Amino acid sequence: MVALARKTLVYEWRRFLPAILAVGFAGLLQLLQAALVLGIFGSASVYITGSSADLWAGYPGTQSVNLGRSIDSGVEMRLRMDPAVTAVEPFHWVDADWRGPSDTGGVSVFVSGINARPDGMLFAHALPPALRARLNEPDAVIVDRADLDSLGVKVGDSAVINGHRVRVVGVSNGLRALGGVNVVASLATAAELDTDPSNANRMTYFVAKLRDPATADDIAARLRGNGAFGKYDVWTAQDFARRSQLYWMFDTGAGAGVLFLAGIVFLVGAVITSQTLVAAVIGSVREYATLNALGVGVGALRRVVMEQAFWVGALGLVGSTLLGAVALAIARSRSVPVALDPWTTLACLALGMGLAIVSGLAAMRSLRRADPATLLR
Repeated sequence: MVALARKTLVYEWRRFLPAILAVGFAGLLQLLQAALVLGIFGSASVYITGSSADLWAGYPGTQSVNLGRSIDSGVEMRLRMDPAVTAVEPFHWVDADWRGPSDTGGVSVFVSGINARPDGMLFAHALPPALRARLNEPDAVIVDRADLDSLGVKVGDSAVINGHRVRVVGVSNGLRALGGVNVVASLATAAELDTDPSNANRMTYFVAKLRDPATADDIAARLRGNGAFGKYDVWTAQDFARRSQLYWMFDTGAGAGVLFLAGIVFLVGAVITSQTLVAAVIGSVREYATLNALGVGVGALRRVVMEQAFWVGALGLVGSTLLGAVALAIARSRSVPVALDPWTTLACLALGMGLAIVSGLAAMRSLRRADPATLLR
């Protein structure tokens, strides 16, 4: 009976092609939607994932890295005193207004003041040492390549940030931020761009490198909660990145919209696929009735329909996977923020197969018409 299911699909492929396309299209939508969600919300933690630090120290209760508040500089000494810490760097965050050469209007930017040394931890994965060294030039900044058009500049141009003139000395990939444009500068330049005098001796974050990154959870618990150094908290890089992503995904309401859209895609795909499979079963009702008259039970016929639904789902998901890989490659070449990990891919494929199985269950109801008496009509 399994062979019968496959042979029916091959012989009557035109009848099952719409169902395969429906499953494939629904699977493709799920994959692309998941990739966009992970890419867009993942950019909220680009400051963390793009850096090599193991620990982040910031203001208690910070929900996302872009919502940080300044902490006392004494926290740096607290981190350095721990024997498990090998290096500490400050991170100076500045909310600023960017005005390009043409002065057509302001653009909201996030200035990230970092240590410009070649072995610096912040943005270590996004800034090669040669490009990082350019930040040592006076008033030098680096932006993401994809943000050049929105900022209205190119490499070598000058702009004004919070009334202070800066110069774009280079561009990189992997600096795009969620909610605004990210501009990287040295600590000295960021201090000049900060218009809040209360931040003169304070930093937004301090990041630390550990001798053994595997002990990050224990060391973070040991370092946090010392009131002698002011209000601060310590998170591992992984926990802080997850906290930032979950804030943008769920606390801002965007995640609910994504889940609702995913449900709509599944529902529409299930309806279209089930109706196509029902039509295919009805179109073969005389053949099923003949098999029933020859002694093939209804249970066996149901297994044929479910086998057909499985192969419809498998073929559709193979097509959606191939097309999804092509679409993601094109998106990355266009600097579209997309990211897809293996577990999310498997979840999307499982959801697509579930869609095909649900459609097969709906199509089984049409076997009630496969009565041998229909052959006499």
